[in-house]
Amino acid sequence: MLHFLLLSLWSVKMPYSVDSFPTETLISETFSLGFYSSSERTTELYSAESFIPSIDNISRSSGHHCTYKEDFKRILLPLVYSFVFVLGLPLNAAVILNIWRTRPHLSKNNIYMLNLAIADFLYVLSLPLLIYNYGSHDYWPFGEFCCKLVRFQFYSNLHGSILFLTCISVHRYVGICHPLAMWLKQGGSRLAWCICGGVWLVVAILCAPTFHFAAIGIQRNRTVCYDLSTPNKSLDYYPYGMALTCLGFLLPFMVVLVCYCRMAHILCRPVSYQGITLGTGEKRDKAVRMIILVTTVFCISFLPFHLTKTMYLVIRTLSGAPCETRNLFSIVYKSTRPFASMNSLLDPILFYFTQPRYRRSTKRFMVRITTLKEKGTNV
Repeated sequence: MLHFLLLSLWSVKMPYSVDSFPTETLISETFSLGFYSSSERTTELYSAESFIPSIDNISRSSGHHCTYKEDFKRILLPLVYSFVFVLGLPLNAAVILNIWRTRPHLSKNNIYMLNLAIADFLYVLSLPLLIYNYGSHDYWPFGEFCCKLVRFQFYSNLHGSILFLTCISVHRYVGICHPLAMWLKQGGSRLAWCICGGVWLVVAILCAPTFHFAAIGIQRNRTVCYDLSTPNKSLDYYPYGMALTCLGFLLPFMVVLVCYCRMAHILCRPVSYQGITLGTGEKRDKAVRMIILVTTVFCISFLPFHLTKTMYLVIRTLSGAPCETRNLFSIVYKSTRPFASMNSLLDPILFYFTQPRYRRSTKRFMVRITTLKEKGTNV
């Protein structure tokens, strides 16, 4: 009798141990969120830490798995990417051909623009895969290497565009604020090509870890291609993602702002003010157009994407963040991805408005097309 009473008191005072908790309950709690959710949603682990069952963890099992509501992606992203592909492919091809025709007498500015257009053109070529992926509810049938390559192309184009625009801005700054600098005239186009080669090397180094983090996975019997990293590598991706934002966006953006503030100070002076000649004054309109357009590209394409990406990375690595908060920041971040892709359209527009020769050749081409159409109608 005494032995029976002691066993009863022990069972009342002591809580269930980890090992005594039924395995079936853990399995049902773990898979209930993802298995019965709609196929358009993405289930992601809260953190990369191992899941250790306990009474508290089981009572909050929904906190370890978060089902993202991403139905908007299958409408917004295919639509925007199709628009960028249809317009960006011929526009960037036209810029490349137009600049290449002027070789070997390429100016330094056109060398930077040529490399910028090549980066945009390579990215646009990868868009059909993404259009199919998002249009098929995140289904990725193209294999892991294509997944890694497409993600690499996106980020290499993004940061390559930022760095080439920074080179263009610095080149224009030196031409306006230091027009008599002899070291620039001595370097010539060879210096510009070396700088472009250095930019491609830096971009390759910055974006190379994408091949490690981007990967395919299985969600509800469907192959998907993860954008930033797989869920179990989210903590490992965080320092790299922050470093990529700082080195690939924040630092170049600060350089561009400093150059443009200095240029604005010079351009606001009178034409005959201390060494500013009439010839320099005639270039003001071109410089002002470039300042406005490059600033617009940064504000529309690059700033919203990197701002929301940074906030999403912070929230994604917080183990205690509510699922609703994670879902909200995921939606905001992924809604700015189309803005980042729009730079493939804005860069050719930048070239068009800063190159009078290109505008004249485009007008002649349009007149020729219109004349041919009129002749065909008369026949």
